[in-house]
Amino acid sequence: MLKKNAIVIYKNLPALVKDVDGDKFVVEWCASRASAGGKKAVYAEQRVREKDVVPLVLECGESGHAFLDKMLAFADAACAENSEAGKQIAEVHELLLGDGETASAPISFGDVVDLMKGALVPVEAWGLFSALRNSYEFKVETVDGSVMLVPRSMDEIAAMKKKDFEKEHAEEIRAAFIARLKEGKLLPEDSVFMTEVETVALGKTDKSRVMKDAGIAETPENAHRLLLETGIWEMTRNPYPLRWGLSAKSASEPLPPPPDEERVRIPGISYAIDNAWSNDPDDAIGWDGEFLWVHIADPASAVSPDSKIDKIARDRGATLYIPEGTSMMLAPNCLENYALGLSEESKALSFKIRLADDGSVDSCEVLRTIVSVKRYSYEQADELKESPELKPLFEIGRRNFERRCRRGAVSIEIPEVHITVEPETKKVSIEPTPHPESAEVVREAMLLAGEGAALFAFRNKIPFPFIAQEIPEIPSDIPEGLAGQFRLRRCMRRRSVGLSPSPHGGLGLSMYSQVTSPLRRYGDLISHQQLRSFIRGEKMIDKDEMLMRMSAGEAAAQASKKAERNSRMHWTLVYLLQNPGKEFDAVCVDRSRDVPQFFIPEIGLEIQLASEAALNDVVRVKVSRVDIPTLAAVFAAV
Repeated sequence: MLKKNAIVIYKNLPALVKDVDGDKFVVEWCASRASAGGKKAVYAEQRVREKDVVPLVLECGESGHAFLDKMLAFADAACAENSEAGKQIAEVHELLLGDGETASAPISFGDVVDLMKGALVPVEAWGLFSALRNSYEFKVETVDGSVMLVPRSMDEIAAMKKKDFEKEHAEEIRAAFIARLKEGKLLPEDSVFMTEVETVALGKTDKSRVMKDAGIAETPENAHRLLLETGIWEMTRNPYPLRWGLSAKSASEPLPPPPDEERVRIPGISYAIDNAWSNDPDDAIGWDGEFLWVHIADPASAVSPDSKIDKIARDRGATLYIPEGTSMMLAPNCLENYALGLSEESKALSFKIRLADDGSVDSCEVLRTIVSVKRYSYEQADELKESPELKPLFEIGRRNFERRCRRGAVSIEIPEVHITVEPETKKVSIEPTPHPESAEVVREAMLLAGEGAALFAFRNKIPFPFIAQEIPEIPSDIPEGLAGQFRLRRCMRRRSVGLSPSPHGGLGLSMYSQVTSPLRRYGDLISHQQLRSFIRGEKMIDKDEMLMRMSAGEAAAQASKKAERNSRMHWTLVYLLQNPGKEFDAVCVDRSRDVPQFFIPEIGLEIQLASEAALNDVVRVKVSRVDIPTLAAVFAAV
């Protein structure tokens, strides 16, 4: 229990207990000290409870304003640089640190004072407390209403002194850093100044005082180059997903299992045909002698419009596929319940398609189903293309491709490569992507499903994302070989997404939608949500809301595509740096520009090369310069 004239700490100031009234106390303190200019001191008092103050000295024989003034004056001296109190504090700290039992144990304020002075003089209490509180050697804690002090380790003290020095000399330290930066001779500790440069390189800001002071234009490319030159980043650092505002990690919000609902059990076996290394089969195809069945993973059964998972998927737009890994649009646990063929039976949203005599979609029905799925790799399916199970599917695929070609579809065949990065060593591998016939069968089945879904939505007046593309103007003088394929590619128009069906000129279809990858594309997911709402007789997303969601998802998906393209180029350049002196065959594909354009099929890279080579001629080349920040490479003929 506090007594009259006790010294306490109130709101971080020394105060005296002026009076005791039951469980309340009146404390007084100096609110404003006298100034050299003649301004008088101002004193204040307040009625408080014991829990509002921290006791410093329980019994003090003195009181009044004069005593408060003496306490404050002694505190000024005790806290001064090189004061006697400061020296005594350092000695006590050394003593405590020398004993393992006291090195980090809390010690009371009174015990510290006893070690310093032998006995506490009340007028010195606040000064000694202030000196301890402001010292490097001790940190102050309040434990059960009492002041306790904890000795700091020498490492903690060194870090604090370093921080204070840097704060005091911030401008000269920064100036020395900028000078080193301009000379390209950074020290390891300079990395602390480069954080803001990283934010520019990652596209989070377009301002950097460091770059400005160093006379460097504040662009992501320059920031990237600066980080490479100073060794802050390795050449393997890929900034593009973050630069495009994308997460390098998969979505984490788990999908619940598919709900219990009425589903049609489809007899027979359907086939999920994909790359041998694929672990996320999301489609399967089958033929029952009358109908083509295209079964698609059904996450929309658990992802309702505008739910938390739906919003996360919309913000991502699509699964991000980059050489160092995959960042999934939906949480990885979705594969367990929604991928097709990972268990004996799979739940799907299925498109039951009746084909007309010319191979086009005559009718399409959308059903919630349970299917039995068998998985094949492309290589396995190619070996079985004459089998009774798969032969009809191959025939449907060939016939649909021929139909689309008759309707003006443009088929562009440019060699593709698969780029992988070893996680630990960051070694890049580039391998050609095979083009098995079964992959074309699957593609044609997916196009038929997209065509069928568009027809179903149109006939039933469902607000739906239709994908269109203007018919390209193909000149009559298309060259042969790879040069011709690149010329065709330049003729293609941009695709568009809208709520009204229009022809897709590039595919040779009168109407089209994408519905076959709801695990990987947000546009497909909202298409499934609409189809499910329709067949269940529930309220659908209206046109205005659909436009908003389509636009948001499409913008995010486009960012994902740009990040993928930039990432592939980044790792291709890293591959070139990891394989210096490697020679490649480059095919001349375009001579219409100032500098002819070549293509290197082995690594899927388009380059410019000053050469007299004719279209489709092959020139042996090797890289002469690589600039990772600008995603550029210069090649020379061997």
